[in-house]
Amino acid sequence: MYTFKKEERLCNKKLIDELFHSGSSFLCYPFKASWLLIPGEQQVPAQILFSVSKKRFKRAVDRNVIKRRMREAYRLNKQQQLYELLFATDKRIVFSVGYIGKEIAPYELIEKKMLKLLIQLNAELAK
Repeated sequence: MYTFKKEERLCNKKLIDELFHSGSSFLCYPFKASWLLIPGEQQVPAQILFSVSKKRFKRAVDRNVIKRRMREAYRLNKQQQLYELLFATDKRIVFSVGYIGKEIAPYELIEKKMLKLLIQLNAELAK
C-alpha cells in the first residue's frame, strides 16, 4: 500500500517534454507542480517526477536530501489523497513536483506542504 515503485516514477522523455510544454501548473510553496492528464492505458494511475534546482542547491547531497524527503512525503500520502480520486474517475496523470524553496526544509514541513499540494491537485483534477 505505502510503496513507491519504478512504474510510478516518470522517466519517459516524450512524456516529460509534453508535460512541461502543454501541461498545467500551480504553486504551493515550497513546491511548483506541473500536471497533465494523459489518454491511454498505464500500469499506474499517476507517474511523478521530483526535481530540485542545481542553481539553488549546489551540493548534490543537499538536493538528494530534499528529494528523499519529498518522495517519502508523497509515498505516505498518495493513497488517500490522489489515488482514490483517480481510481474513481478512471483518469491517468503525469506530474512533476519541483522544489523552489531557498533552504532545506525539515521533513515535517515538507510532508504538510505535500499534503496541501495533493489536495490542490485533486481540486484541479475535479474541475
